[in-house]
Amino acid sequence: MLDSGAASSVPPPNRKHKAVAAFAAGLVFLVALAGIRNISPPSDSTPAVQNIDPNMVPLVTGDEPIQELFVRAGCPVCHQIPGIAGAKGQVGPPLWLGKTGASRLADPQYKGQAQTVREYIVESVVSPGTYVVPGFPPDTMPTWYGRKLSGAALSKIASYLEQAVEEPPSGRP
Repeated sequence: MLDSGAASSVPPPNRKHKAVAAFAAGLVFLVALAGIRNISPPSDSTPAVQNIDPNMVPLVTGDEPIQELFVRAGCPVCHQIPGIAGAKGQVGPPLWLGKTGASRLADPQYKGQAQTVREYIVESVVSPGTYVVPGFPPDTMPTWYGRKLSGAALSKIASYLEQAVEEPPSGRP
């Protein structure tokens, strides 16, 4: 026979389940709290997007098709460029350098270092004040412009322009 005193010390099944659930909930809470306390802030070595200087992001990469490359670089705004749709700018000289590049290099006013038309094109973009085509205003092309083109883009532009020979309708040099 069971001792009636022993039966009263065993909690009813409902109370036992509540006690186990409360213990488990407390344990989960403690583990979660410990996990939160161990989370460390991001390392200083992680690059932050806000640290990117927008002035150093190139306008074009050189991977673009030639039409897109010239348009995204903004060249048609100021220049006429043979074969480039919409390139009807009047501020800077027309860029049919396959025809005019050699005469620009031979101009006594030219004081740059370029020996070839290709070098002249690169020099004109990277250091635009080195030679200003007669009939066009000085200091029009931004001096920072060459830094906004990737090397591949500048090379692709030079390759295209050194072969451009079609004269635009205006007839300006």
